[in-house]
Amino acid sequence: MTAPVFLVESLADVRAGGTLTLDGPEGRHAVSVRRLRAGEEVVLTDGHGAGAYGTVAAVEGKDRLTVAVTELRTEDPPRPTITVVQALPKGDRGELAVETMTETGVDAIVPWPAARCVTQWKGERAAKALGKWRATAREAGKQSRRLTFPEVADPLTTKQVAALLADADFAAVLHEEGSTPLATAELPTEGRIVLVVGPEGGVSPEELTSFAEAGAKPYRLGTTVLRTSTAGTAATALLLGRTGRWS
Repeated sequence: MTAPVFLVESLADVRAGGTLTLDGPEGRHAVSVRRLRAGEEVVLTDGHGAGAYGTVAAVEGKDRLTVAVTELRTEDPPRPTITVVQALPKGDRGELAVETMTETGVDAIVPWPAARCVTQWKGERAAKALGKWRATAREAGKQSRRLTFPEVADPLTTKQVAALLADADFAAVLHEEGSTPLATAELPTEGRIVLVVGPEGGVSPEELTSFAEAGAKPYRLGTTVLRTSTAGTAATALLLGRTGRWS
């Protein structure tokens, strides 16, 4: 088993050979839920690519432990980065999409209230739903032992998504009627890849036109039709393999 990962605010002043205190909600989870004891290995990360590896030196109460740091690591920025623009799924399938994409290795997720989305985020519901997506990304990042957690952006309008696509080094709309397989697309080795995953009802003709004008062509994944909550994960896995990030 690999060591469990816990999130800390910063590792800027941490040095190998020193100690670090983990308290608050993360400390409580480590002590009261995971029941870590002295001598067990742990990893502390800021979620932005830095990690402190060490062992539990002491446990205090129900929510505080001291870690003896033995090694510091920093992940190189991914090349190319993969951003998924995710149309809002129904119910809790949005959190499912965020969870599995994070576990797979996506770098950024952009919520998109597409025209045909049954679910629409408005008012307090929008803030609550976005908070759930971000919390899911944090927990999935820890669970999958990542040092760099994906950014979950504020929701973008279709016009804003088009601008994001226009600025990408490779832009694609996953579409069941796309004539070109994503598996054969020519991909960049640097920069940013942006994928659009439409809603269950599909990307509207007006949205497809807007994205095409921004340089995003329609691509298909395979012979089956995936749900919006799984398409992004499948596409991310395909791209991680093809770009060499999984090599």
